[in-house]
Order: sequence, then C-alpha cells, then structure tokens
Amino acid sequence: MTLATYSFALPTRIEFGEGVVQNVGKEARLMGAGKVMLVADKGVIKAGLTQAVEKSLKESDIPFVVFDSIVPNPRDKDCHSGYELAKQEQVDFLVAVGGGSSMDTAKAIGVLLTHGGNIKDWCGFQLLEREITPLIAIPTTAGTGSEVTPFAVVTDSEQHIKLNVFDPKAAAKVALVDPTTLLKLPSHIMASTGIDAMTHAVEAYTCNVANPHTDAYALYAIDLIERNLRKAVTAPDLESCRGMMLGSTIAGIAFGYADVAAVHCMAEALGGRYDLAHGVANAILLPTVTEFNLSSDFEKHANVARAMGLNIAGMSTEDAAMEAVYGLQRLCEDVGIPKMKDIPEIDPADFQALSEASERNVSTPSNPRPITAKDYLELFKKAYTI
Repeated sequence: MTLATYSFALPTRIEFGEGVVQNVGKEARLMGAGKVMLVADKGVIKAGLTQAVEKSLKESDIPFVVFDSIVPNPRDKDCHSGYELAKQEQVDFLVAVGGGSSMDTAKAIGVLLTHGGNIKDWCGFQLLEREITPLIAIPTTAGTGSEVTPFAVVTDSEQHIKLNVFDPKAAAKVALVDPTTLLKLPSHIMASTGIDAMTHAVEAYTCNVANPHTDAYALYAIDLIERNLRKAVTAPDLESCRGMMLGSTIAGIAFGYADVAAVHCMAEALGGRYDLAHGVANAILLPTVTEFNLSSDFEKHANVARAMGLNIAGMSTEDAAMEAVYGLQRLCEDVGIPKMKDIPEIDPADFQALSEASERNVSTPSNPRPITAKDYLELFKKAYTI
C-alpha cells in the first residue's frame, strides 16, 4: 500500500485495570494539584461512582469542589456555569467522572480556565493557544472514548447544533480506565454506549483520513466490542466489562486521531435538535450509513466483517462487505437498540434541516464516500423506514 505522510501522538497517559480509580489522589498530587473540581453528573454521584475518587482525594489531602450540573449533549451555558464556579473556588485541576458528557464538560471548563471568552470562540480545529487546565478523566461507560480523544463536543444552546473543540491541547493528561465501574451500569446505557464505541471504530477505520496506527486500533476495538457487548448488556461480568472498557478506549484512540464520518454528522444533528442520547443516535443510523459507504472501499468493509468474526469464507469482496452491514444490524437488534421510527421525538418534517446541519458538520469531508445534504436526506428517510 502507498502511505501518505502522517503523524501520531497520544497526549494522554492511560492507566488501565481493576482499581486504578483509587489512584486519582496520588496522580493529582504528582501533577501539582492545589484544588480540584470534580465534574460528574447527578446520576453518577447517586450511583456511588464518585465515592472512591472522593476518598482518594481526601487521603491525598487535596481539597475539591463538586460540579454536577451535567446534561446529555453538554450545553455551552452549562460549561460556563462550571467555569464560573471553578474561578470562584480557585480551582487549578479537574477530575471528570462519568460518560462523555462529564468529560466533555470538564474539557470545556478547562479551555475556559486557560483561555477565557466564550466556549464557542474555541470551537474549531486547533484553535487553542495553550494546554487546558490539567484533567484526569475516569470513564464510567464503555462508549464515548472521551478520556483519550483530543476534543470536546458542546451544544450551542441558541442554534441547537453541536460544536467541537478539536485540539490535542484539550486532551486529558491521564485516563484512569477501570472496568469495574461498568459492572452496575444499566443495560440500556451499556447497549447505547457500546454501539457508540462500535461506531467510533468502524468510522475511524473506513473514513478517508485513517492511517495505519488508527486502523490497527480500530480493528482490534471492533473485535473486542463484537465479542463482549451482548454479554455486557445481558449478564455483565468482569471479563465482558473488561473487554468493553478496553474496546471503548481503543476505539477512542482510533477516531480521536483519525476522524468519524457521516454517522456522527447525522447523529450530532439529531442530538443537537432533540437532545437524543448520542449512542442511540449513532446506533439507529450505523447500518444504513455503512451500507451507503460500502462502495468507497469494499475491501475495508470486508475487513470490518472479518474483525467482527463473521463467516465470509468464499464470498466476493462486495458480499463480504455487505455482511458487515448485516452484522451491525444484528448487534443493534440483539442489544435492544430501538428503531428510528419508534423514537417519538424524531419528526420527519425536520429531515431537511437535519440534513443541512449534517452537511455542515466538520466531519462530512472525512466520510469515505462524497456526501451532500441531498444524500443525508435520503439516508434519514431510509433509516426511518427500517
């Protein structure tokens, strides 16, 4: 194969394993934390998932304040609320516990602490002037990969669209990735975030800015998620949770240093308009958009089927690629992802506006097959009729 010139640097140190969350105080102390803001949503706190973090910070004599005004698809105004509290409390270090919403909110707060202004001023590609406030990210879902990605997704609350701070300087310094945090995760959240991770891996591998490093991560993530997601949803144990947490983090590296594509462009349009959970939005679109993209590279899509462990022996490359679509459909069905038409918020009358928003998404050029608002409209219609 002919390789283009590319670079690959991972600014986040990953600590993976059972119990690593208990080291957060030590890690923060080593990085010079004076006062920490613990960013976590109310559900994560109520579930007791911040208890080990708080205990560790106390044992390391690090004072902290909690910011829990976290919502799905974090909004600019909530990020600013966290920033104002952090300034008031003279915070110099951040710890995020939860899913992508908590981690993205923490990143946005970190941007504002070091840059000021409005978070929308810093949404775009590599606009940051310096690194954000030091951040330790602790994922409690196996989906977003935000603990290792170099960006934060923020919803513009006025225009109801999603914006991205896309810059390696926004990455967490350390990711404490502990599979035991998944053991009590509700099954519907495990399902939607797990398909989110699968979407990250598939799009990272097939998008037109993939590189050999991200390809390797993506294929391994596809394998891990296919082998572990059903068990993690229906009867979670340490093995399946370990596989899912590892798959999610590895998929995060893959798309964080390649890109996503049309599935995410459409899902972010849905999330911005309806506040729909990001993992669900991805899941209801993944098979349809993957089928649309097959012709861009049948071989790569056949490799997706192969990584999923599907039986493609003796098939043509085109047929093997189509098996990937069928495999993704089965996975979504097996873990209970709803059909698009069964989600009451989604109104087909909005499809034209959603298609135009999808086309404007920064990741549209990364889709492996050229795609326009007209194509997006047909895909929304097709996904809605399935």
